[in-house]
Amino acid sequence: MNFLAHLFLSGNDDELKIGNFIGDFVKGRDLSAYPARVQDGIRLHRSIDEYTDSHPMVMNSKVRLRPSYHKYSPVIVDMFYDHFLASLWDNYSQMPVEEFIEETHKLLSSRINIMPERSRFMLPYMINGNWLLGYRELSGLQRSLAGMSKRSRFQSNMEYATTDLEQDYEKYKLEFQAFFPELIKFVRSYN
Repeated sequence: MNFLAHLFLSGNDDELKIGNFIGDFVKGRDLSAYPARVQDGIRLHRSIDEYTDSHPMVMNSKVRLRPSYHKYSPVIVDMFYDHFLASLWDNYSQMPVEEFIEETHKLLSSRINIMPERSRFMLPYMINGNWLLGYRELSGLQRSLAGMSKRSRFQSNMEYATTDLEQDYEKYKLEFQAFFPELIKFVRSYN
């Protein structure tokens, strides 16, 4: 899952949300530089990723993309699934997505001082570009994928992935809809 899903799955726990947000930017097992609940969020992030990567529905999505995107297919699926979360938000939350994102931006900005350097660098771009809400529209998703493609070390072709999404939109949507409630149950049982 990508940023939006990790933030959503943290519930109303601000410290858990911070940890879940920075999870990809924290390397290694020593988490002692972070407050206890932020550490829990980092661990939750890693558990969500592990659960997601091994889920059969997610595997179906990745297999469909692998011939064109190889090792980048898991990253693309994460982005596709954030698109579906943003576009189907009302199925999963009582709070409007715009309000959730505004509150999340305020929280992340207020705690930027404890974040690793890479997340501190990226956060203003994420907020100013409104990436989280942008995932809702295919054009916003495409912009994010194109940006990731430019930053990748190898040729990824991620900037073309929305074409694949449009071609098999219902398949990806059904896979997300089958998977996401199970991920929510997993996270609830994790805490």
